[in-house]
Amino acid sequence: MKIIALYSIKGGVGKTSSAVNLAFIAASKGYRTLIWDLDPQGASSYYFRIKPRLKGGSKDLIAGKRELDGLIKGTDFENLDLLPSDFSFRNMDLVLDTKKKPTQQLKKLLRPLAEEYDFVFLDCPPNISLLSEAVFEASDVLLSPVIPTTLSLRTLEQLKLFIKDHELHHLGFIPFFSMVDRRKKMHKEFMDILAENYPEILKSLIPYASDIERMGLERMPLGGFAHKSRSMEAYSELWLELMRHPELQ
Repeated sequence: MKIIALYSIKGGVGKTSSAVNLAFIAASKGYRTLIWDLDPQGASSYYFRIKPRLKGGSKDLIAGKRELDGLIKGTDFENLDLLPSDFSFRNMDLVLDTKKKPTQQLKKLLRPLAEEYDFVFLDCPPNISLLSEAVFEASDVLLSPVIPTTLSLRTLEQLKLFIKDHELHHLGFIPFFSMVDRRKKMHKEFMDILAENYPEILKSLIPYASDIERMGLERMPLGGFAHKSRSMEAYSELWLELMRHPELQ
């Protein structure tokens, strides 16, 4: 089982849409796939038409009173399951802080699922917190969307420094360009700069496109309503590049 966290310190960079679409593609390829919506806003849960509420909330979950496999919901797509979010996840840091070895708790919860799934995608809220550290400990790969702007460059540097300072040697860090507008000269210039200074950035680009925004109206992944669109092709290329990446071998 490979655990891939869609994560960025910055909000509004395409984490949820990327988590949903990559999970859909993995499932369509025959991989047993789970997406865990860790964001209290519950956007991934919304896209899959699943009510974002867990009885007992994060407190019972972290306390070990509930197992993950009893909370998992099936989606409308074969091989693809969802662990829905809950608004109580906004207090996840406080709940984790009451436990010994708090950063190990997500890893502990996910361990029993190792025989059930090939891929687990974590849709993460945009912050650096105790929950983030628990995500980093549990994950094999941190897949980080980067918009080609000044602020995204800054957050990319902060995230790399955090991983280095906390000696997260097990964690693969893979950034990729998201919400790219090829009409903007600034986007092209920043992509050239970032690609030169960060050779680990993937070559696949996810565009800023209306069909991705339509996911909220359709409440499903791109593959459910626009499987031949330019954006779906971009995510398919991103998936293929990921599968060739050494961190996922």
